[in-house]
Amino acid sequence: MLVTHAPPRWTKPLVLDGILSSLSSRIVSHRQTPAIKLLNSHYRRNSCRTTAMAAPKVDSSGESLPEHAAGKWYSVQDLRLRDHRFTVPLNYRDPATSLKISIFTREVVAVGKEDQPLPYLLFLQGGPGFESPRPTEGSGWILKACEEFHVILMDQRGTGLSTPLTTSSMLQFKSARDLADYLKHFRADSIVNDAEFIRVRLVPGSGTWTVLGQSYGGFCAITYLSFAPQALKQVLLTGGIPPIGDGCTADTVYGACFEQVARQNENNYKRYPQDIEVVREVVNYLAESEGGGVPLPSGGILTPRGLQLLGLSGLGSSAGFERLHYLFERVWDPVIVPGVPKKISFYFLNAVSLTIDWVLIQTHSMLLSTSQFIVR
Repeated sequence: MLVTHAPPRWTKPLVLDGILSSLSSRIVSHRQTPAIKLLNSHYRRNSCRTTAMAAPKVDSSGESLPEHAAGKWYSVQDLRLRDHRFTVPLNYRDPATSLKISIFTREVVAVGKEDQPLPYLLFLQGGPGFESPRPTEGSGWILKACEEFHVILMDQRGTGLSTPLTTSSMLQFKSARDLADYLKHFRADSIVNDAEFIRVRLVPGSGTWTVLGQSYGGFCAITYLSFAPQALKQVLLTGGIPPIGDGCTADTVYGACFEQVARQNENNYKRYPQDIEVVREVVNYLAESEGGGVPLPSGGILTPRGLQLLGLSGLGSSAGFERLHYLFERVWDPVIVPGVPKKISFYFLNAVSLTIDWVLIQTHSMLLSTSQFIVR
């Protein structure tokens, strides 16, 4: 999909039945800079330099913080774990005056191998926006990896325990501009700088390590290969490969994305054609409501455009069509008192509210480029 040249008609916002896809318009507004130019200019100017720097040791409150604090070993079934916290600059381009944030990692080994000189493996979680796994027992790939490695589970900056970006914490900023200036330091280049900061302090002799990148973690791993290949023994990818081919510009990627968006919507409505009229009815209800929408339980207003955010969680997974269908099954409150006007149910609004909150948190550091829900 990443190397497919989309027809020109898909490089414009998707419009069906007069409803503009708000997320598509956001994506298109960011299309002017090709991905290759980003890699060659901005990212190369921000290449990893952590091996030659120390993090500032005073946070915004004036409190002195250690660069690295390691906890004691503890156990879950078949595994031994140890927590590490690192104090790193928010802005690696100006570490001397930068604010600082905390990066959390969890070291995991098989029982009895805590002190063995095993090589290190850094796991880069998918997302962006997801914290690293929280092992509750020795199972799956972590158990297998721990037979040969000290596994390092890093909460990428802004997630988990690494100075997390949440709906409430982001409200601390006084303006959208201040928030944007902060969020620009949470991209793949900064995540790689964090990894290098950790490697030279955690791996004995500042030696090399293996990186396993899952989904968005694969994007970060490719960035790591570009900036600091000397730090890497090997890189393993599970499904996360950014557009790095010749001619694979941002326009090309987004055009291919729009084709997939349309295809997934068609597949959804083919499976549940009865939902076409239900969705139209909901959109009309929202558009005709006072203020152009309906209040959500968590705050804000559900508008026709906001409704399309359901596609981000509903059209990109194996059971997403079913989740959307079952959700719209319960969109209306039953009229149990004659004459009471039709009303969207609290169940539906609460489910939408939780979905939108999840989407906003998980996508804070990337352009929205996944499936959207389209009104037919």
